[in-house]
Amino acid sequence: MMTVTNPTLSKTIFTMFERTKIGKTDVMVSSISFGCSGIANLYTEVSDAEVVALLDQAWLRGIRYFDVAPHYGRGLAEVRLGTFLAGKPREAFAVSTKVGRVLRPGSKVDEADGFISPLPNTVHYDYSGAGIRESFEGSCQRLGVDYIDILYVHDIGAMTHGIDNAGHMADLLETGLPEMERLKAAGQIGAIGLGVNETQVCLDIMRHHPLDAILLAGRWTLLDRSAEAELVPLCIKQDTSLVLGGIFNSGILATGAVDGAHYDYGPPPAEICDQVEWLQRSCAQFEIPLATAAMQFGLTRTWVASVLIGTGKASSLKRNLDALEVNFPAPLAKLLF
Repeated sequence: MMTVTNPTLSKTIFTMFERTKIGKTDVMVSSISFGCSGIANLYTEVSDAEVVALLDQAWLRGIRYFDVAPHYGRGLAEVRLGTFLAGKPREAFAVSTKVGRVLRPGSKVDEADGFISPLPNTVHYDYSGAGIRESFEGSCQRLGVDYIDILYVHDIGAMTHGIDNAGHMADLLETGLPEMERLKAAGQIGAIGLGVNETQVCLDIMRHHPLDAILLAGRWTLLDRSAEAELVPLCIKQDTSLVLGGIFNSGILATGAVDGAHYDYGPPPAEICDQVEWLQRSCAQFEIPLATAAMQFGLTRTWVASVLIGTGKASSLKRNLDALEVNFPAPLAKLLF
């Protein structure tokens, strides 16, 4: 396996599947983890057989931490992941899911929020204690487990809720987080966290309530270092682990600045394309794919417990994992990181 030392930070990666502890808890996660939105037919429908082949490959390559959410296919990802994990020893893997969206039986639809053929459920935002308990119990049933290693509060913040966020935040602080603490004290969850795409809401909540982990999407990448100013120092101070999602910033760090590339779920601005083109030229000097540099950036950040890789294709997962087994040039790390 590879050995990569970041020239500016103290963290050294000895193997991409080393186990890392979450905060002050006993939860251990693999340094590479699998994000399950793709197995819920995100943008493209995948068969049950394709999902099994994909998850089999993740398991065989050493991935032991799987992240999912009710939002993904309105429960479909949880059902598919639960079916796969049913034959695995519970102590052999870690799983995280999310609360904030409560699923209840509804009508069948062809598509919802980019997920093709989701399960026939309706979605209700609820960050109160009662809503979090209902969401947690529903997730446990779909996953076929009675214990969740990390329970994240999903998409709290103005980016998702706009002017409605103040009410959701009040519910979360007054009854939601206390309910999560009760679940943790009862041994039903191992760690408490946030799963969000913005840094400000993390700072706001951490001023009121300690967190074990934050799943932060797209805010600590080769293109976006906004987490470094305040959030990372606060995580270090409070012993809050970071799990990095969105390391390709919706795809542009995997595809490059090509026609049709996406940055943060939309067309990339000209200045982002310029940055990506510079990154590509720098990587090309060392014959390293841009996507590999994006993954290595996440793996070598201090205080990062795991980097999520999400895909619906076994071939894409294999390509990314194979790329991580190549020695990463220290001069390129010094240039980019």
